Amino acid sequence: MIAPLSEGANAAAAPGGPSGAGLDGRAYLRLVLLGAAIGVPAALVAALFLALVHDLEHWLWHDLPDALGHSSAPWYLVVGLPVAGAAIVVAARLLLPGDGGHSPIEGLSMAPTPPSHAPGVALAALGTLPFGAVLGPEAPVIALGSVVGVAAARFSPAGERETRVLASAGGFAAISALFGGPLVAGMLLVEGGIGMGAMLLPVLLPGLVAAGIGYLVFVGFGDWGGLEAPGLVVSDLPLYDGVHLLDLVVAVVIGVVGALIVLVARRAGERVHGLDGALGLPALLLGGGLAVGLLAELGGQLGADPMDILFSGQASLNAVTSSSTKIVLVLLVAKLLAYAVSLGCGFRGGPVFPAIFLGVALASLTVVVFDVSPTLAIAVGAAAGTAAQTRLLITPVLLAAVLVGTQGTDAVPAAVLASAAAWLTMAAIEGVELGPETPVEKRPAL
Repeated sequence: MIAPLSEGANAAAAPGGPSGAGLDGRAYLRLVLLGAAIGVPAALVAALFLALVHDLEHWLWHDLPDALGHSSAPWYLVVGLPVAGAAIVVAARLLLPGDGGHSPIEGLSMAPTPPSHAPGVALAALGTLPFGAVLGPEAPVIALGSVVGVAAARFSPAGERETRVLASAGGFAAISALFGGPLVAGMLLVEGGIGMGAMLLPVLLPGLVAAGIGYLVFVGFGDWGGLEAPGLVVSDLPLYDGVHLLDLVVAVVIGVVGALIVLVARRAGERVHGLDGALGLPALLLGGGLAVGLLAELGGQLGADPMDILFSGQASLNAVTSSSTKIVLVLLVAKLLAYAVSLGCGFRGGPVFPAIFLGVALASLTVVVFDVSPTLAIAVGAAAGTAAQTRLLITPVLLAAVLVGTQGTDAVPAAVLASAAAWLTMAAIEGVELGPETPVEKRPAL
């Protein structure tokens, strides 16, 4: 679920000025320029954070086993490292302000993040992501980008509404670094605020400008080649050339069943979250870390790679599409359970990428059974998982298209059907109203 505008920038869209955002033309232009100015630092913060996560993950799961004389992580690291990460999250949530950031069981949030919360958000995410918990980096990346926007607002004559817009702009500039450019981030903003109608455009502009300017950090400017962009595209996919009727049927089925699987994971996560009152935060988090590690080790004993069960799953999409039926089923069940535990026990991260993995794992069964193209499987699985988790419709298709790149251009129509089927399934189960008159505050949160 995601509600970037109902919790944040939507408050800035009050009528009263020529811009439609409650500001006169000069004040609104200053807001847009501030959005452009925070794009680069927000993207840099995101890039540094993602690089730190990657380096720490490599040290924990490659360098450390090698130093201990193992070619891969032994069982005691597979089980123990998620527990160690949970201890770090406990410290971050209890000792630092901000409770480590937004809870993943509640989806993504674009609510402004105060700068004082940044250390807790970063530490809790560093105890979650590289230590193997099954959550993605999108939530802490958004929060850290939001911190940049709020900090910029404090050094300018910005009121509460303008601060919310700038916080949203910083978040979208940061997440554009993760999603391979401003298009997916911009569509997130558009779909999240679609209930605002014409009032959306004044709120959209600073965030879109921030995302576009921020991505220059990766594509470069002039003679400067930029930083190495995070790799969102799945590499080495075969060319998918030509759509067949079976592919479209598969897309619809994956959309429906994928939505049900993501819903099961979230409902199970809510059950785990409900144990907080009885067990307390430290016991629930440490027990959750142990459960995640044991699930990964059990999956390893059944023939799967524990590294494909741990983490967000982004790096394992290619592996799951080339696995046998038995291994895909092991990965699907183990990942679902580990995802549910990670959602509910108190780790801090994003819920989207594990949902993508579940959708792709489900679609991978059709690769084995019906000889469906793995490129198509990734496209429809990613669209179905994203739509089920975020309750969005177009953003999942765009994200799926980015994942498969030019090799999967012909798979986009099938991704559309998968996204639509997943969205309709979630709407039918959870009673989401389909009419455009649904108020923003009643729309489901991302």
